[in-house]
Amino acid sequence: MAKPGRLAYIDWMRGLACVVMFQAHCYNSWLNADAKKSELYSWSQLAATLPAPLFIFLAGVSSAMVTQRLRDKGVARDAIARTSILRGAEIYGLGLLFRVQEFALGYPISPWTDLLRVDVLNILGLSMMLIGVLCWLTDVSVSQSRTSTPTVTIIAALITAAAVAIVTPWLWTSQRPRWLPWPLESYINGVHIYGQPQPWLFPMFPWVAFAFVGLAIGFLLFSDFSRRKVLIRCGISLALLFMVYAWCRWGWAQRGFSPIIQLGNTSLLVYWVHIEFVYGRFSILPKGQCSILKATAGLLAIFLAMLALSLLRTRWKKRQAKVLRASPAPAAATAESG
Repeated sequence: MAKPGRLAYIDWMRGLACVVMFQAHCYNSWLNADAKKSELYSWSQLAATLPAPLFIFLAGVSSAMVTQRLRDKGVARDAIARTSILRGAEIYGLGLLFRVQEFALGYPISPWTDLLRVDVLNILGLSMMLIGVLCWLTDVSVSQSRTSTPTVTIIAALITAAAVAIVTPWLWTSQRPRWLPWPLESYINGVHIYGQPQPWLFPMFPWVAFAFVGLAIGFLLFSDFSRRKVLIRCGISLALLFMVYAWCRWGWAQRGFSPIIQLGNTSLLVYWVHIEFVYGRFSILPKGQCSILKATAGLLAIFLAMLALSLLRTRWKKRQAKVLRASPAPAAATAESG
């Protein structure tokens, strides 16, 4: 069951992205050379192209939800932008910390240049910061009640996404910013230290486009118009979002305990932790030496371990929430007034 204040179908999609990510990473890390020639591995790596854009897309959807709720409450646009930008900066900082962790655990094999590699957490954080700036620029309020219309933001987000998609081929080829140091150019086109842009990295072009598309769709999903038209609310999103929404909207995915939704609640945590047990020094299976059966058993172990970790995290947060609720009333009132 999704926690109060969360949307089940958003968490379900995050959880689905986690599961697809687990299988892609496990098979890629553990399968031997012969197993990687199998059709299973081909399909696995094809599915591996989905989690990153899905995570970034859903970050845009979630940002729209938070922004519109704050706008409806009449919160000043500076405060709204500050919330989005600080959250994005936090994710970006965690991305840098993640690279430091991977370098430290991989030392002395890991090259120092890995510290500056552009990973999905880096681009996720930057996308959220850019979304905060765009929402600040396009916050148009109507009447004296400060009821905000998202139309301008939707149009601006779609134009921005289209512009990113259009200029990406140029920034990867003829118009590369070669005058920038490679750590900075890598944020533009993913060149890193290889002299050519790398499709397996996560530069701003084209990846931030997914966030802006998610932002536009998110505002459509949470607009007053779509709330009155349930069928339109389901249909304006991508086909996968529609199917997941239907799966969760009528309760099928929430009857009892849903491991997919649970993983979606803590997607950042399970992403962070599973990497070290699949690719890192603490890999639970020998890398590049496993059969399909053995790697699949390892995948099941990773799934169950990450689910258990997610449950522990959720229970710990609930315990902390109970402690806060049990704190003296004057302190709570002070916190609310701030």
